[in-house]
Amino acid sequence: MTDADRPDAPAGAIQPSTAITGPEGRPPVVLQVLPRLVGGGVERGAVDVAIALAEAGWGSLIASEGGPMVREILRHGARHIELPLAAKNPFTMRANVGRLARLVVQHGVDIVHARSRAPAWSAEAAARRTGVHFVTTFHGTYSVGIGLKRYYNAVMGRGERVIAISDFIARHMVEVYRVDPARIRTIHRGVDVARFNPESVSKERIVDLAARWNLPDDRRIILLPGRFSDWKGHALVIESLARLGRRDVLCIMVGADTASEAYLERLTKLAAERKVTELLRFVDYWRDMPTAYMLSDVVLSAAIKPEAFGRTLAEGLAMGRPLVGPAHGGALEIVDDRRTGWLFRPGNAESMAAALHEALALDSLARAKLAAAGRRTVRARFTKEHMCAGTLGVYAEVLGRAPAPAPVPASSGAS
Repeated sequence: MTDADRPDAPAGAIQPSTAITGPEGRPPVVLQVLPRLVGGGVERGAVDVAIALAEAGWGSLIASEGGPMVREILRHGARHIELPLAAKNPFTMRANVGRLARLVVQHGVDIVHARSRAPAWSAEAAARRTGVHFVTTFHGTYSVGIGLKRYYNAVMGRGERVIAISDFIARHMVEVYRVDPARIRTIHRGVDVARFNPESVSKERIVDLAARWNLPDDRRIILLPGRFSDWKGHALVIESLARLGRRDVLCIMVGADTASEAYLERLTKLAAERKVTELLRFVDYWRDMPTAYMLSDVVLSAAIKPEAFGRTLAEGLAMGRPLVGPAHGGALEIVDDRRTGWLFRPGNAESMAAALHEALALDSLARAKLAAAGRRTVRARFTKEHMCAGTLGVYAEVLGRAPAPAPVPASSGAS
């Protein structure tokens, strides 16, 4: 077996050749701007790219209000500058233009990369004032509304290059914000396949977490990770459990520490009404998610509204778990229906229950086949290395050091 054939071998690794020179023969410098470094998909992507830039020999800066992830980028040679970039106050946003412009001049920044709306307004003006390149990443659909809200969101489509985190988001930008498809580059979010690797999770970690969560040995585990909010579909899962007709399952909803008391009370009441209280467990966010995935028999996403990508589904895929997800948004690009998981009609409890029933009915041979297919999919399309190499390729493109790829029409269907 070659390294490329190994289940945990990352694909698309960044090569030293990406360390190109900047305008004065020096390494280029990239400044990423976002509100905070406190966890989540936006922050994870920024940190991974910051580290990749430093390792490739580029100058790598992040400006934000800080957070626990700052230490990670500092350990890898990137720099962090603390600025009030989470602020939405117009006066603070205007002051941030000057602050960012001074950073650009002081550090010889060549590209400003905005990853969130409020700091993007300041970053765009600072890039224009200093004459440097401006790149954005469109991370979500955002709430559109009318008038000022749409105008506020539109800044994320004004980069020289606009990175979409899925084909779904690329189409959304074209259809809703009329972004020129020639400026869009789709780069899927990336999973750290060294960390999200079944072989890297010890039996001791699995036993310890099972004891911490007090998991019974005679239950099949359905794992639903994610922030607790209405659109994530927790109530739909409860309705689906009632329709599933099985008492040998336990649905672990991870992330209860993000829920309001009122939301938890509403879910608890609904579970009691549907007589599935004993089939449900709320637990707080757990940092060691690879171990949580290993405890599961099925990884579930129940989002009512289309998700921009679907990070938990991609992580579950990397861990070789059967997936059940809604047939909309980024999930359509991750779940290969009946090959790596099952898709259900969004918002339909009966359809979700049917998908869960099939996923739970897999025998060991079918599970192994599905796991292998899922991990191949992640290595081919959704690794951290692919994401970072693609992003550095966009930077090289705007600097004129790489040819522009032929754009794929954003109105085309998902691959």
